Amino acid sequence: MPAFRSLIAILLAAASLQVHAADDSLYNELGGSAGIRRVVADLVPALRADARINATFDGVDMERLAAKLEEQFCEVSGGPCKYSGKDMKTIHEDLKVSRAQFNALVEDLQAAMRRNDVPSRTQNRLLARLAPMHREVVTK
Repeated sequence: MPAFRSLIAILLAAASLQVHAADDSLYNELGGSAGIRRVVADLVPALRADARINATFDGVDMERLAAKLEEQFCEVSGGPCKYSGKDMKTIHEDLKVSRAQFNALVEDLQAAMRRNDVPSRTQNRLLARLAPMHREVVTK
């Protein structure tokens, strides 16, 4: 019986590794931690420079924002990170973010990914995973 339990433990461990390997494909396509860091480092100044949305970031600790975006993109893409920030609804409830502002941020993210040579297919996969947040972010 102990040999049977060992076999089950090995099979379960192997299965979990295969699931994890499949789940982290987007993370790997983004270039892992370094790739996500590059995209976010490009995105954050773009947000501050974008006249359509830069007022939204007045008084925001942009270094902290960058760190939270890195965590979020890492987790959403199947990487080993855990997002430690507040939920999207709580963060955005008083900001009165419009659909146009949300779309501007998405455009800035797409441009940052293009500038960092993230393939279109990979961009679309990340955006598809982030899209459900729209309901919690757009409050106006």
